[in-house]
Amino acid sequence: MPPKGGYRKKPASDGTATPGMPSLGEQISYLHSPRPFKNPNYTKNVNRRAKILKTVLGQERERERAERERRRQEKTDGAEMEVDGDPAVGEDVPTYSSIEAPPSILPQRRYCDITGLEAPYTDPITGLRYHDKSVYELIKGLSVSAAKDYLSARGVNSIVK
Repeated sequence: MPPKGGYRKKPASDGTATPGMPSLGEQISYLHSPRPFKNPNYTKNVNRRAKILKTVLGQERERERAERERRRQEKTDGAEMEVDGDPAVGEDVPTYSSIEAPPSILPQRRYCDITGLEAPYTDPITGLRYHDKSVYELIKGLSVSAAKDYLSARGVNSIVK
């Protein structure tokens, strides 16, 4: 049980007394200190508006259409006059809305057939990929038909020894 009357409440300050020491938060606050990293002459451009995705995609499609028209025009003009006997071949550039992109130069990632995590190891007997030794213990206990099922789920039709 707490002691009775062991502490006194301080009377509420009415603002007439001089303020005490500033709190630690006020002492380390950077609110009123100068900010040399900000440009004092900066003014926000009020005419600039954010574009919504629909507008961006529409502009991208229009740019692609104009590019196709320009290539088609160059091709018809180039058919009439070939310079150096070799017409210029235009390179297709992937855009925001096109799904045609060159293949990746990075190696294909391999995932564990059991857990779905990255699989740095492959079982030499079944051909299943696994993440760590606990999954390998599970793979060693699988039947041949279960191993074939895991391989067919990955799309590999190999013969299990």
